[in-house]
Amino acid sequence: MSGSTSPPPSAEAVGTEGCFPPGYKPFKPEEHGLERGFRCKVPQEALLKLLAGLEADRADGTGKAGDQASEFGQQLSGPRLGVGMDCCVIPLRHGGLSLVQTTDFFYPLVEDPYMMGRIACANVLSDLYAMGITECDNMLMLLSVSQKMNDKDRERVMPLMIRGFRDAAEEGGTSVTGGQTVINPWIIVGGVASVVCQPNEFIMPDGAVPGDVLVLTKPLGTQVAVNAHQWLDQPERWNKIKLVVTKEDVKEAYQEAMFSMATLNRTAAGLMHKFQAHAATDVTGFGLLGHANNLAAQQRNEVAFVIHNLPIIAKMAAISKACGNLFNLVQGTSAETSGGLLVCLPREQAAKFCSEMKSQSSGAAGQGAAGGAWIIGIVEKGDRRARIIDKPRIIEVPPRGSQAANQDNSTTSPAPSPNLS
Repeated sequence: MSGSTSPPPSAEAVGTEGCFPPGYKPFKPEEHGLERGFRCKVPQEALLKLLAGLEADRADGTGKAGDQASEFGQQLSGPRLGVGMDCCVIPLRHGGLSLVQTTDFFYPLVEDPYMMGRIACANVLSDLYAMGITECDNMLMLLSVSQKMNDKDRERVMPLMIRGFRDAAEEGGTSVTGGQTVINPWIIVGGVASVVCQPNEFIMPDGAVPGDVLVLTKPLGTQVAVNAHQWLDQPERWNKIKLVVTKEDVKEAYQEAMFSMATLNRTAAGLMHKFQAHAATDVTGFGLLGHANNLAAQQRNEVAFVIHNLPIIAKMAAISKACGNLFNLVQGTSAETSGGLLVCLPREQAAKFCSEMKSQSSGAAGQGAAGGAWIIGIVEKGDRRARIIDKPRIIEVPPRGSQAANQDNSTTSPAPSPNLS
């Protein structure tokens, strides 16, 4: 797992000047009726209905085979995970081995092509990490080149995006061996991650028990941060939030969001094994509550997830509130990209998990949003659903390099308390 906690290099460090080439107008979802980071994803309920079409038909023609996993299990032994979770887990013909595979892609979120490539790769790998898998055998890259780009822009931008994707893959201990590239109205970037592993190398996301503690390994608010940064040049939007945040606050939050999204969840994946995690998922397009609900529904035991604390990049909760129902960050439905892992841990292990996450992260990346993990809730007996309490505690997470983060870095903070009262 060497290098897994290192902060991704800045665009300046690789000579990209930190932006798209002068004169090139990057894809802006807002020009197509979208906001950065959301409304590009099929709503969760609609998606599950669509995915039902992937289920195998019953041999007797009576409809879908709801027990297809058990039918396949009679042919191939081993854990199986299908439609609806982060990865598919498929037992192989070769005894004791499983194929774990995932794919993801999306539109650009930031205007730095190198960093966008890193974020896309980190987002794909995160699905493996959510199952406690720390090694990836192979990656493919999916890339859509905008038909609106001229040859000069395409020749400068796309290689940087590819380089960022490749560098993140190498940081994760894997390589990119191919993929697919097409022409499209907009830039799209993503990939496929695959690994063949033994059962002890992954943690099935279905073992939560009452008394477990919920831990989140990255703060929320990336969607708000990238949109607020975009609004710096849109007076009608900026006027709605300028009373609760400064331009410097927004710039720091944007930088933090970008580096947080580009940070691999590989360290957390390894610690899931060390501290006996019972289940996990990564927090992405459906927001914290959407993914928590999805994970709760997957559990073998009749449990419910109750979320009390929300770690959020500093000032992003205030921006969300000022925008009314646009983001719903505190309500848990604000989309995230390459977010943290939501992990169910035994109560006695949760604080130690958080402490080690902080120590491993701060050693290389410094204090800030990527510098640890937070206890956010509990697992109790229930109906396999998740909820956020009416007045959750907001934990303001200072961006790395900010004055608040530097003050935190000069003191020794105690391990996060499991007290959720």
